[in-house]
Amino acid sequence: MTTSTRQPIPVVLQQHTDDAVSLRGTRAVLVRAPHVKLHLLQRLDERLVAHLDGLAVGGDAGRAACVAALETPSRGTLFTATVVALEMRDGELLRRLLAVAEAEPQARSGIAAGFGWVSAASLRGVTKELLASPQPFQRDLGLATCAMHHVAPGAPLDAALTEKPPSIVAMRVAASLGHVQSLPACQRAAADADADLVRRFSAARAALLLGDRDIAVRALAELSKAPGPDRAKALALVIKVLAPEQVHALLKPLSQDPAQLHTLIRGTGAAGDPHYVPWLIKQMADLKLTRLAGEAFSTITGLDLAYLDLDRKPPEGELLGPSDDPANSEVAMDEDDSLPWPDPDKIAIWWQVHGARFAPGTRYFVGEPPSAAHCMSVLKTGFQRERAAAAEYLCLLQPGTRLFNVAAPAWRQQRLLAQMGA
Repeated sequence: MTTSTRQPIPVVLQQHTDDAVSLRGTRAVLVRAPHVKLHLLQRLDERLVAHLDGLAVGGDAGRAACVAALETPSRGTLFTATVVALEMRDGELLRRLLAVAEAEPQARSGIAAGFGWVSAASLRGVTKELLASPQPFQRDLGLATCAMHHVAPGAPLDAALTEKPPSIVAMRVAASLGHVQSLPACQRAAADADADLVRRFSAARAALLLGDRDIAVRALAELSKAPGPDRAKALALVIKVLAPEQVHALLKPLSQDPAQLHTLIRGTGAAGDPHYVPWLIKQMADLKLTRLAGEAFSTITGLDLAYLDLDRKPPEGELLGPSDDPANSEVAMDEDDSLPWPDPDKIAIWWQVHGARFAPGTRYFVGEPPSAAHCMSVLKTGFQRERAAAAEYLCLLQPGTRLFNVAAPAWRQQRLLAQMGA
């Protein structure tokens, strides 16, 4: 974009910077939200583009505004500055950002998001340098950039997978690109019982998406039973490929542990078996479980509870998540936030009338047995969590399929969907 000949107004550039940082933070939440569809994400992305364009029009003054914001580095400030650096071909600023990321690992996702945001033309020559870097973070960033732009890294990916232990990012990239040649390396890593839990989960997930139904299944089943950061993810993923009796065997022990009720409810939703629906409706009577149970019910049946008036008003005076009380140590975001409050009585009546069309022992995903055509439809019209699951199903149904990135810029997602025939 060409810069304006008019003198930039500092307060306007500051506003562009602040709003871009804020919108990036909002976007990071919305791409994983249970109530957001692609068209809503597109509206936010258009606003974000406008502010980033404003900084680009500001030229050197826009760059200076981004640099000033780095005094307090965050994911948002790093994202904004990265986009500006890449689009302005500013190597000096980009090197500074990479140095900040080396020192502040928590902010690295901001830089990665910036690389994923810009067009491929803005990355010409940059990704190649990252892949050749002696710094592991920069090599991983180069690999992740290739995955976000659907470009095969070639030899650098193979080299990262032969490391001991293999790079976690490399295994994720192999799964994202449907690189079935990487399957043996991922299988070996998944079979390593001594590997750290995050690495083993990443390996098992990659192997499963690339077509393995032996080592990966056993590894994910083990990870779903043991405490760990990815326990719930392992359960929700492996359930998608197991037979009903195997699913029941995994879920049954969780029902004996009250601390695992959230994991159990998510697992029943991922299982998709109508056999669990009556139990889910009972869980909706518990205010601490009701929204999660409602989401699991919707994952099976495909119902939009709010649209069909199967929800109720939020209860008054109930504090079920984090508060703004500085004395309260519970500050994590409520995982049920933005989900509708299901009305168990209305849903029970709906199930009595319509439940017969759902066959127990059959897997349902958003109202239908998972198929390539149905998953494509969910990618086009579903909510973000449903779309993420649909992307995984496409890989499970057709190993070697690229994993659709539901966090990519909305216009890129629309283009890919058009190419895929959705």
